[in-house]
Amino acid sequence: MSYEKVKQAKKIKIGTKQTIKALKSGSVHEVIIASDADQRLVSSVIKQAEEYQVPITYVDSMKILGKACGIDVRAATVAIMD
Repeated sequence: MSYEKVKQAKKIKIGTKQTIKALKSGSVHEVIIASDADQRLVSSVIKQAEEYQVPITYVDSMKILGKACGIDVRAATVAIMD
């Protein structure tokens, strides 16, 4: 389900740094986080999303999340933009 949201989104930001930048800009509709990502890596994204009251959705696999984004590498986080 959430992988489909990523595939259908018109504008996304991939990766923890880009997701945090997007959250600070205030234009994020939803954050997708892979459950198998390193917790230390995604903790700052979770903190920022909670601070800006952006919903977080968890998916199982970084590999599948990366494919849903159209990239050949794994993705820990994805921001779906407004």
